[in-house]
Formats: sequence, C-alpha cells, structure tokens
Amino acid sequence: MAFHEVRFPDNISRGARGGPERRTQIVELTSGDEERNASWANSRRRYDVSYGIRRADDLAAVVAFFEARNGRLYGFRFKDWADHRSGLPSQVPSPTDQQIGTGDGVTTSFQLIKRYASGGQSWARIITKPVAGAIQIALNGVSQANGWSVDHNTGLVSFEIAPSAGITVTAGFEFDVPVRFDSDVLDVTLDIERLGSITSIPLLEIRR
Repeated sequence: MAFHEVRFPDNISRGARGGPERRTQIVELTSGDEERNASWANSRRRYDVSYGIRRADDLAAVVAFFEARNGRLYGFRFKDWADHRSGLPSQVPSPTDQQIGTGDGVTTSFQLIKRYASGGQSWARIITKPVAGAIQIALNGVSQANGWSVDHNTGLVSFEIAPSAGITVTAGFEFDVPVRFDSDVLDVTLDIERLGSITSIPLLEIRR
C-alpha cells in the first residue's frame, strides 16, 4: 500500500466533518417486513476537511499537501478529533483502557484494538496507526515501562518475553486514521480578495 507516514495538518483537521459509515442491504418483502444484511463486516470513515480552512494560508497548506501526496495515490495519517484515543476524547489514555489479548506463555505479539460497546453489543476496531509517545501497556493492570515495543506503522505490540498464561494484556493510546484523498481534483475558488476556498475535500479511510 502506497503510504506516507505524515499527518494532515491538525489545525485544519480540527474543523473537519465526517465519521463512520457502514453498508447494509435492506430488502422489503411483499409483506412489508424487512430483511437486513451487512455487506461490510467493519465500518469505514469518511471526512470532508474543507470546513477546516479558515485562512488563505490554510488553503495553501492543503494544496501543498495534496500535491505532495499525488492526489489519491498516497495515503496519510489523519487525526479524527472526535475519536483519537483509546478511551473517551476528554480523558487521558490509561494503560488499562483496552484489552488487546491474554497471555499464553508463547505469543509475543498483540494487535492494538479499540472496542465500541453499547447495550451488550460491541465491535472491535483494529488500530494500525498509533501515535508515537502516546502508548502505554499493562499486564494484569500493572503498567509496564519496558519489555515491549510498538510498530507505529501497523499497531503491533511486541514483547521481549511472552506474557504468562492467563495474563491480561491491556493498552492505552492515541491513534490516527489511515486515509487518502477521495478525489484527484481540488476545485479552488478564488474570491475578489484572493482568500480562496474549496467546496469539498473528501478523505476516505484506507482499509487493508
């Protein structure tokens, strides 16, 4: 996957609109009842960052970022300000926020995940782009300062020694969303004062 490990400008992403989408097939029967089937097992996020452009310099930064990514060719990191932490957005990550596995004495690698739960149901999201310096790990609730490392390009946590059988492995972290531009065109409108604007700048989450 062609990907640049750079983040879209935070000051512009803060004003973006968007969030998760799913694809569901709904068939209405002759009786009026419905049959619903999920076409996707996982959600995919879409954003429009045009709402974050407030100054001419912001516009120039987006154009430069777009050109450096070759339009839709290269993916990049994006901070979703509404959902960028292992816990609530208002809370500092804790090493016990998310359970990422259980030790068996053999396994040394565990994937970062974030669970979304409501009403007894939950969905686990694989986190592939954790933020360097914002990751904490705990074993049975005890924070671990060392003995592990994280691949910031995949979200894979690796231990020097496999956690013993039955040990709960948890993590706290901040993360970015891997995205790409969803258009090869930036439709820039210059006003009389040359401030400029772009009607829409769509971004689409990259799923592997």
